[in-house]
Amino acid sequence: MNSKVEQFLTAKEEKNIIDAIRTAEELTSGELRVHIESNSTGNIDARTIDVFETLQMHQTAERNGVLIYIAVIDKAFAIYGDDGINRKVDLNFWNSTKDIMQNHFKAGQFAEGLIQGILKAGQELSRFFPRLDSDVNELSNTISKG
Repeated sequence: MNSKVEQFLTAKEEKNIIDAIRTAEELTSGELRVHIESNSTGNIDARTIDVFETLQMHQTAERNGVLIYIAVIDKAFAIYGDDGINRKVDLNFWNSTKDIMQNHFKAGQFAEGLIQGILKAGQELSRFFPRLDSDVNELSNTISKG
């Protein structure tokens, strides 16, 4: 694995991000994941979809998985929501989440950008996919790396 990926976040920052995922998922039945790799090797949107499928994030009951993809060397990120989300929201749905993250990233606050983006995503998703008493955690909350 690339050392840039390993050095991107400290162990404490990774724990805080995982805690943010848990907090966000307390508001919504949506499932959030973060994937970090050195670069997107081409089109970042296509790579994000590839990772989404590799992580089998399309296998949620409501098709409401969300992947936040980070390409460290490229200094780029993308947010991809599954079909269940895209059928319910407008094209600009992720803009407020992206803006929050980008503002933190520009200041070099990568962990805080991810945390605030995850919390915002959970809040936004809760309007369309509220958490139910019967909700189960369908996807791992761990940060995947490539």
